[in-house]
Amino acid sequence: LKPFDFKSLTRQIPELGKFDIDLSAIAFSEPIDSSNMHTRVWQELANLIKKNYSKFDGFVILHGSDTMSFTASALSFMLENLGKPVVLTGSQLPIGVIRTDGKENLITAIEIAAAKEKGKPVVTEVCIYFEYKLYRGNRTFKYNSAHFDAFKSPNYPALAEAGVNIQYNYPALMKPSGKKLNVHEALENDIVVLKLFPGISKKITSAIIHAPGAKALVLETFGAGNASTEAWFI
Repeated sequence: LKPFDFKSLTRQIPELGKFDIDLSAIAFSEPIDSSNMHTRVWQELANLIKKNYSKFDGFVILHGSDTMSFTASALSFMLENLGKPVVLTGSQLPIGVIRTDGKENLITAIEIAAAKEKGKPVVTEVCIYFEYKLYRGNRTFKYNSAHFDAFKSPNYPALAEAGVNIQYNYPALMKPSGKKLNVHEALENDIVVLKLFPGISKKITSAIIHAPGAKALVLETFGAGNASTEAWFI
């Protein structure tokens, strides 16, 4: 991993210089693999947006695909009353590879982040743009590692689809509250996720439920919320 170099990126994607917009870039001095994503990085991202909120019309975050949905979901709740687009994007193949999908993803993500109608931003929420589709960030999950179409949003329609033109799904777009941006920075790491499966034992559920320091428990149950009575006790 190397620190992000925007000048090098513009050499790889000369189309970025054809935008009639001003682009600025901020890079972390020590980049991380997305598998090492942490709440402290979400806090840093939220603070960067907070500090630069009045300077820019929109924000694009380049992110590894493995934890992109986690970051998009976290930021969507951290950035309360967001009135500008925050678009996360990335690629399945590195930007230097000839067949990379990162080129189109980045170009269109920037176009969406800068899009305005009647002087107001078209998108005012945290989104993921990947393989010609814009999704609400906190409704996505990565379902595929072998194809460019890596993300799905099963419970909410796409916000936009890029073809010859970018077609926005206006009824699905979040309406801005008009209130001042409020950034929530306090996050909690001591969360336990318990995924139930047939035959899970009491000793396993007990160990997870009573994990030292655990402050919250997220249950992944069957169907509409069913759970085995044989493996469940507090």
